[in-house]
Amino acid sequence: MSPEAFDIALADLVARYRAEIAAPAEHLALLRWQMAQGHRLDRRSTFPGHVTTSAIILSPDHRRTLLIDHVTIGRWLQPGGHYEPASHFHRSAMREAIEETGISGLTLHPWHQGGDLPFVIDSHDVPGKPARHEPAHIHHDLQYLFLADPAPALVPQLEEVHAAAWHDAAMLAGFAPKAASRLRNLVPF
Repeated sequence: MSPEAFDIALADLVARYRAEIAAPAEHLALLRWQMAQGHRLDRRSTFPGHVTTSAIILSPDHRRTLLIDHVTIGRWLQPGGHYEPASHFHRSAMREAIEETGISGLTLHPWHQGGDLPFVIDSHDVPGKPARHEPAHIHHDLQYLFLADPAPALVPQLEEVHAAAWHDAAMLAGFAPKAASRLRNLVPF
């Protein structure tokens, strides 16, 4: 996706998300301000924030979720990372999930109806990386739901993660509260 196509696609996603999915208090003010200012949100060097994509991977019964033990953050999180060009934003999230966990058979959750609208847009603080001369900043994370069979072996990318493992889906509430809340409305776990 070219930078121009990225800007158009992101503007469309944010507008649709706010109209169709967002809770009344989800204004996405910083993201929208950065978009209005013409910030290159597809570049990790853009501050105060830039776009990331992540995958909330569920077992078919929605009781388990695939998480990574993140090297930099030092805790269990959903797989994801900085946006890298793809035909659709969910494909960026899918690529990150496959790279970080080695998961096979990943499919976009039916909630998405085959489209690219995120399940959640979550702007959150992240620590900087002094080795990269990165200050603390914001990740505007486009979160997508996926399904996968938890039986096949995982092959975590040890440069990025300490481990990848299936956990109780209730763990999502600790680090992805918007997603956990929406999932409880979709199917109780």
